[in-house]
Amino acid sequence: MDTLDAIRTKRSIRKFLDEPVPEEIIHKILDAGRHAQSSKNEQPWTFILIQDKQRLKAVSECGTYAGHIAGADFAVVLADHNNWSFDIGQAAAYLQLAAWDLGVSSCLAYFGEQDKLKSLLGVPAETVLEIGISFGYSAEGPRLPRKSGRKAFEEIVRREQW
Repeated sequence: MDTLDAIRTKRSIRKFLDEPVPEEIIHKILDAGRHAQSSKNEQPWTFILIQDKQRLKAVSECGTYAGHIAGADFAVVLADHNNWSFDIGQAAAYLQLAAWDLGVSSCLAYFGEQDKLKSLLGVPAETVLEIGISFGYSAEGPRLPRKSGRKAFEEIVRREQW
């Protein structure tokens, strides 16, 4: 898939089929995240891969809008070692775009209950766990082409100055 097509067509999917994503596809997705850019090439992340259904359910209960994780084939929790949310966002974007390119759907989740999640996953107290991503094959039907819902290009781009 062309990168620009992936960016234009990628959408969040919250309902997944009960169909496993092959390990080699999961590996490709995680490897794409590993190649994300980061400040000074610090790579301040650890990706916690979760595939166990009971653990997926428990993780889904660590955020108000994380319920979709329970029905995913797998999830990735992004552990942030330096609290550089920009770098974590880059990794999340690479993970999701790679998945979309490989036919795997995803959705971001925010974890409001970090202490609960850290305890569940055995993560050190100083590590930040704000973001997770659910992955799987979409159980949502095809959608009609959508209106972009985006602000007009001219509304958000300024040249040289405000």
